Amino acid sequence: MSELGLEITVAETKQLLEEQADFHFLDCREQNEWDFVNIEGAELLPMSEIQERVAELEPHKDRHIVIHCHHGGRSLQVAQWLRNQGYDQAQSMAGGIDVWSQEIDGTKPRY
Repeated sequence: MSELGLEITVAETKQLLEEQADFHFLDCREQNEWDFVNIEGAELLPMSEIQERVAELEPHKDRHIVIHCHHGGRSLQVAQWLRNQGYDQAQSMAGGIDVWSQEIDGTKPRY
């Protein structure tokens, strides 16, 4: 597989979901943000807990992992950290759920 960039667009992520591609979709926001709005198919693993809970991602170590947050800052940090842990296919969804609600699914509330 070719080297994946550190970021992926919301459109590319939507395409992966539509194709039911083999990837793991991770939401690194906090529980209260998840409760307000989330993207179907994503698993919540808050950035604040990822170091303690990284073992939960072990089954996905060799898979493509797409991480999203609110605007893309936290997910970029998480993607970089995961790559440093050997998760070579970790990517951050650029713009986060905010851009997702603007470009992909206007029914998702913005905050």
